[in-house]
Amino acid sequence: MSSFEVPAIDISPWVTGGDDRAKYTVAEAVDDACRRVGFMQILGHGMERSVIDGLTTAMDGFFALDIDTKKGYRVPGNRGYSPPKSESLSLSLGVQSATRMNDFFEAYNVGAEARSFTHLDLDEADYGINVWPTEVRDFESSVWDYFAEAGRVARVLTDVFCAALHLDPDYFRRLTDHSVDVLRMNNYALPQGLLDLDGDLTGMGEHTDFGIVTVLWADQVAGLQVLGTDRRWHDVVAMDGALLVNLGDLMARITNDRWMSTLHRVKPPIVDGRIERRRSAAFFHDGNVDAKITTAPAFLDGDDGMAYEPITVGAHISAKLAGSRQGKSNVTAVREAARVLAAQGSEALSQPR
Repeated sequence: MSSFEVPAIDISPWVTGGDDRAKYTVAEAVDDACRRVGFMQILGHGMERSVIDGLTTAMDGFFALDIDTKKGYRVPGNRGYSPPKSESLSLSLGVQSATRMNDFFEAYNVGAEARSFTHLDLDEADYGINVWPTEVRDFESSVWDYFAEAGRVARVLTDVFCAALHLDPDYFRRLTDHSVDVLRMNNYALPQGLLDLDGDLTGMGEHTDFGIVTVLWADQVAGLQVLGTDRRWHDVVAMDGALLVNLGDLMARITNDRWMSTLHRVKPPIVDGRIERRRSAAFFHDGNVDAKITTAPAFLDGDDGMAYEPITVGAHISAKLAGSRQGKSNVTAVREAARVLAAQGSEALSQPR
């Protein structure tokens, strides 16, 4: 029987300016977690509880609105409201979900806008334009406060990554100085209470994240499952005060899969036969839309010299979004799709450990 854990790492030496030895210890722990699991529980991140409380109050206010009001905030692109069953995230990997059902969650997206980078000539079509609900008091300011703090944490983490991977200290800064960062606020929209559920019902289908690193706040409610190297799904619940962090596809490309872009999903959060509400907020630090992602020289294969074909951040994200939102199978996600298919083919994966 294999053991599985999501390592807990205190990054405070990188947040508060610790000495080099303390920073090195953190970098070693991050390297180990990213090699073995691809997920971490981050402590010492410096995000105030009041910022998180402001975010959750804003989320609660919006998701409590009637469905017609919420649908008024559906806009083209990766912004605004997504109602339940409007996406199928497994298709972002080019794989039809095992249930062939779209995902039972609703979401609201905000993110960096092209006009935020006044010194650059960027296209809003690549970034998106935010829409802000007027029905919820302080929604914009509370969400932006959290967005800024999550971005700070993500940038601290990429500095740690440089040390852990022995890359130039500015390696990720050059790829992310006008990053297409997005904050996705999720509400798992199954009705609360007793319900006779299809055992295969999915809150959010199996997928990998798109970009460099994801910083996740989540309720301490069951539902998130991570695929371990043992090809089993494992339940993951955030520790007190922790942010969950996982790597995206672009990090796997940069490191030639030394670091893992780990498959994960959300199953309906059921406790003692009852569906419980689950909320999360995922901050995606994805990189500059025009940045070309290649495998770093230190991680090139000796035989063929290349693990993945070079790709721009914009092209990669477009292919993934076309899968999840438009139902177009992503034919570029060859390695990721193989892992999903292997998982679906194993009967042992039907039950989390």
